Amino acid sequence: MQQNQNKLNPSQIADKLLKDPCVRFTKCEVENLLKLFSKCSHEAEKMERMRFRDVLHNMFDMTDDTLMDRTFKAFDKDNDSLISKEEWIRGMSVFLKGTLEEQTKFCFDVYSMSAVNATESVISREDIHSMLKNCLVKQPTEEDPDEGVKDLADLVLKKMDFDKDGRLSYEEYRRTIFEDPLLLEAFGPCLPNSKTRIVFLRSIEDPKGRKSSEQYETRGDGRPKPVS
Repeated sequence: MQQNQNKLNPSQIADKLLKDPCVRFTKCEVENLLKLFSKCSHEAEKMERMRFRDVLHNMFDMTDDTLMDRTFKAFDKDNDSLISKEEWIRGMSVFLKGTLEEQTKFCFDVYSMSAVNATESVISREDIHSMLKNCLVKQPTEEDPDEGVKDLADLVLKKMDFDKDGRLSYEEYRRTIFEDPLLLEAFGPCLPNSKTRIVFLRSIEDPKGRKSSEQYETRGDGRPKPVS
C-alpha cells in the first residue's frame, strides 16, 4: 500500500488525503505542503528526525531540543522513526488547524514521556520537572533553581492531578485543558504561535484566495479557532 502511494503524484496524494475529514486543508495547500516536504526531506519519501527539527526551528521558532524530538514522535504515528507524507499532512493539520480536542491529544503525546504499558503513557512528576526546568529562564542570583522548579511542579500537580497519584493521565490533562485552555502548553511550546502560524499558512495557501486562513479565527492564546 505504501509502495503504491509513493508512485502517486502530489495531486493524487492530495486527493487521497482530502478524503480524511480530519485534514483541514484545501487541495492547493496539501500540494504545497507536499512540495515543502520534498524540499525539506531532500526528495526522500520519508523525512528524518533532524530534517523535521530544522522545519520546527526555522519555520516555527522552536528551540527546545526535547520538545522538538517529542513533537517528531507525535507526528510519527507508526513509530518507524521517520515521517511519511501522510503523517506530515495529518500532523500539520492538527499542528496548524486542530480543534481543542485534537491539540489537547497532540500536546499530551508530546509531554507524556513515561510509559505505563505498551499502549498508555502518562506525564510523570519527573517529566514535569524536566520540562519546566528546560523552559524556565534561570535567574543568575538563584542559588538553587531546582528548588523553584520543584515547587512549581508541585503546584501544577496539585491543580491537575485529580486522583493524587503523582502523575497525569490523559483524562486528567484533558479535563484541566477544557476547564482552562490557556494551560494547553503549560509544559513548554509545542504548537506554533500566532505569528508563525499565520506566516506559514499564507506561504501554502491558494493564491486565488485566503479561504483556508479565513476559516479560522485566532483564540486569545494564539491557537486557531474554527469560525462557526
